[in-house]
Amino acid sequence: QVQLAESGGGLAQAGGSLRLSCAASARTFTTYTMGWFRRAPGKEREFVAALGWRAKDVYDVRYSDSVKGRFTISRDSAKNAFFLQMDSLKPEDTAVYYCAARNGAFTWRDTLYNYWGQGTQVTVSS
Repeated sequence: QVQLAESGGGLAQAGGSLRLSCAASARTFTTYTMGWFRRAPGKEREFVAALGWRAKDVYDVRYSDSVKGRFTISRDSAKNAFFLQMDSLKPEDTAVYYCAARNGAFTWRDTLYNYWGQGTQVTVSS
């Protein structure tokens, strides 16, 4: 079983940056696929970014078209954590952001993730 907790959300100006963190309880976190999802007001949850393990020192990475080139997902296995660096923020990035993980193959499909954090609010002003 894995417990996840997000942090780092807040208020940013358009064009600014925020860095979200996700702390994981599992000691086997290095073999997990991890992802970030978000839910904007009145909308369904959507995929943001995912990072998976394929082989030693090799990872699968995928971003949604809306954040590609602006957001970066990364991990620090020694700290049992992964991150979402958000640059060039836009008002449409405003949402509750959730980190997620699964002990399985790389995927961007939210229904295949087993473990979820409680979310952290990101608000971007115009």
